Amino acid sequence: MKTKSLLLFSGLILSATLNFAQPTPRPNVVSPEVHADNSVTFRFYAPKATEVKLSAQFEKAALAMSKDEKGVWSVKTSPIKPDMYPYSFNVDGVSVADPNNTAIFPNEGFQNSVVEITGSTPLVHTLQNVPHGTVSYRYYQSPELGTRPVVIYTPAGYENNPNVKYPVLYLLHGTTDTEETWTKVGRANIILDNLIAQGKAKPMIIVMPYGRAYPVISKSSGSLRNWDNLQEFKKDFFGNLMPFVEKNYRTINNKDNRAIAGFSGGGGTTMYFGFNNTDQFAYVCGFAPGMLKNEFDRNNEAAFKDPAKTDKNLKLLWIGVGKEDPLYTVNQEFMKVLDEKKIKYESLFTEGGHTWMNVKHYLSVIAPKLFK
Repeated sequence: MKTKSLLLFSGLILSATLNFAQPTPRPNVVSPEVHADNSVTFRFYAPKATEVKLSAQFEKAALAMSKDEKGVWSVKTSPIKPDMYPYSFNVDGVSVADPNNTAIFPNEGFQNSVVEITGSTPLVHTLQNVPHGTVSYRYYQSPELGTRPVVIYTPAGYENNPNVKYPVLYLLHGTTDTEETWTKVGRANIILDNLIAQGKAKPMIIVMPYGRAYPVISKSSGSLRNWDNLQEFKKDFFGNLMPFVEKNYRTINNKDNRAIAGFSGGGGTTMYFGFNNTDQFAYVCGFAPGMLKNEFDRNNEAAFKDPAKTDKNLKLLWIGVGKEDPLYTVNQEFMKVLDEKKIKYESLFTEGGHTWMNVKHYLSVIAPKLFK
């Protein structure tokens, strides 16, 4: 009897100990939660944090979040204009991405997540029921830079039409972005799927390389359009990337079937590569291209040497920039130089600043103009 009583007593003590030691279950956190009126609730679990704020490109200032009894911080926004937006949480002074959202902004300079507000009408970057192309992660070799990543889009039907060749758009990302940013934030593949399905754009291959000449150029060395990066990446672009693409894909290899476009620092790179090599590219498009006024002559020496020839070779020189973009003024100054040299171009000034929301729009505008 004593043995049974002792065992029973020990069991009760063990059970009580286990119950006492059981950790508080982590609450189920849904974030972001997009509502029918296009407002969004953001949540972040941080029971020991003293302050959490939401930073998002649809708000001019950070929004304070409030904490509930379970340690979940939350804030509900006003209705937001449908689009895709980067956002992050500032937790006691530290910026972090949303751990409950798998849509991450690929970037080497900050941690952001992406929220999509679709709205009632599909946008040009909205995933729709149309034939979809293929996005491939590829690698090529550079003697100076080693193994290099590149993301390549082939349009719907590419695999089933072995005798068809396609024009190529080289698409360059912004400073601190990566080769994935054009598809995961810029939705380049979805935009082209939709435009091609609507008959608004020609089927084309899109090549999205990594734009930093790393490891020769440090990842902390500033804008992609800095002179040292331009020189190293130029060797890689023309000497390794283009031959790799033209060897492995069914491309039409002449200037009238090549286009180059880019955003920010990658836009500055685009202008340097494309505008000065009109024997290689007949279409050159800058999306808020990064430039400095004191670099105009140096960076465009080849193009400005014979402006009439440059103008004749180009089928499209296009520049888009937001009116609130810090690069708005320098791009206007560059256009004045183009006017003086009688080099024709098209321009688009939009609302907003230096954002991927604008960039997606620019791509949707220029894509139908290519290879006509």
